[in-house]
Amino acid sequence: MILKNHVEDKSETIAKYEKIALDIAYSILNDEWKVGEMVKGRSTLSGKYSVSPETIRRALKLLEELQVVNVIEKKGILIKSKEAANTFIKEYQSKDRILSLREEIAKLMEEKNAIEKSVLERMDAVIEQAMLLRNIGIIYPLELKISEKSHLVGKSIGEVRFWNHTGATIIGVNRSGHLYLSPGPKLVFFSNDIILFVGNAINISDKVNKYVNKV
Repeated sequence: MILKNHVEDKSETIAKYEKIALDIAYSILNDEWKVGEMVKGRSTLSGKYSVSPETIRRALKLLEELQVVNVIEKKGILIKSKEAANTFIKEYQSKDRILSLREEIAKLMEEKNAIEKSVLERMDAVIEQAMLLRNIGIIYPLELKISEKSHLVGKSIGEVRFWNHTGATIIGVNRSGHLYLSPGPKLVFFSNDIILFVGNAINISDKVNKYVNKV
């Protein structure tokens, strides 16, 4: 179908009858249909473009208003002006560019919204961390440094079953000035890590010290 050769398919941005009108204009501009030539009627064009006669009627009406063709009842379509066809094509190209810019702007707006959503998520994470830090200030956690000879070195929190052996809960690990809050069971202990922990037992500090630094 000639329509696919001449017009890029943009069904969401241009009506079907406009695309057919544009294709006919290209056919005239490329001398496939010459000025003064009488082209067969709407039923033939309807079959050619696989659309309803009403769609062809709207396409021809548009071209007739622009002085590109003249529809003569019971005879056909008279090709009237190559210059008018060229003018219509240029006007479409301008319209198409505006529609393309609109699509680009819509895409940029989507990206902007995604960025704003990401920023809000990070802000929520910062607030959550701030709340944790505030709570730590209320709890007053105890601290203990892991010696190089500690049996915890190289093992994960889950592996050593810290709470089972001490009754204390690890709420953070300070590693070279970087604080890991609420570390999960997969965090591996390094020598010189400082454990931040809390517990209810009166002698909790001694229990943790004995367990952590036993060889």
